Amino acid sequence: MYERISSNVRKSWALIFVFVLLVSAIGWFFGLYTDTGFWPLGIAVAIAIAMSWGSYFASDRIALSMSRAQPADPHEYLQLHNIVEGLSIAAGIPKPRVFVVQDDAPNAFATGRNPEHAAVAVTTGLLAKMKRDELEGVIAHELSHVQNRDTLVMTLAVTLVGVVVLLADFFLRAMWWGGGSNRDDRGGGLGAPIALLGIGLMILAPFFAQMLKFAISRQREFLADADAINFTRYPPGLINALQKLRDDQTVVRTASKATAHLWIESPIARSANEGPKGRRSNRSGAWLNRMFDTHPPLDDRIEALQTLGFGAAQPTAPAPQPPA
Repeated sequence: MYERISSNVRKSWALIFVFVLLVSAIGWFFGLYTDTGFWPLGIAVAIAIAMSWGSYFASDRIALSMSRAQPADPHEYLQLHNIVEGLSIAAGIPKPRVFVVQDDAPNAFATGRNPEHAAVAVTTGLLAKMKRDELEGVIAHELSHVQNRDTLVMTLAVTLVGVVVLLADFFLRAMWWGGGSNRDDRGGGLGAPIALLGIGLMILAPFFAQMLKFAISRQREFLADADAINFTRYPPGLINALQKLRDDQTVVRTASKATAHLWIESPIARSANEGPKGRRSNRSGAWLNRMFDTHPPLDDRIEALQTLGFGAAQPTAPAPQPPA
């Protein structure tokens, strides 16, 4: 466990380093091409640092606000609070703040920069459609993200990807509308190669940044599923919960692409040709589509748990009783 936590902290710093390099390269090429010196580089790095700092301290409030999550009343949602508290003890972390999202779609997410500043939110649809052992499986999955600092890694990834995309778009437009005209005159014909390199970087950097973000997000889901089983000691609970999430394809009305990576399953609809309006599609689809998914297909996650020896959702042998 501690090695996983340390690994995620190291990955967070590595992630920041990679994205700062991308941002710096974009700013440097823009300054070189437009003969504006190093100020575009300085501005790009300053924006990246400011947004990373802000997302680190305010990510939980932003995610909860965007999802319209409200604090879960301890009396009205007594069972939910009991489950979160019991599983927090099993995970060895402080009990996170508990929130409820008024939405019929079954889903849940965790947010926060560390276990001391974490929050778990569930939809009313999840509470209505899941049995206790299934709800425990979902909550355990989210607490695994908190315990292993996955929420920190993904918050930084999403923020920095946004910085790369915004800066690349801004500098491309600036290069298109002006600047760089003196480069050909002064650089002995170097303007065109520099422009091609810069434009190529600004086009490809957001793409590779997005690919990195999606790859990190998908891997985290498999690991959190396995950890959840270790917390609950009852594999059928999570497996049955994932099957219910797969079969109930209602989208979360308050979700957005900005927060989709936080939820236990992607809460937003795919393109119109992949399913009815307002519905999700959990089909694996083409490999290119899967590259842009924030979550692996639910069938793959269920199969992974069964392959690990956790058994089927409906075991033939008598299953142990779920925790009280």
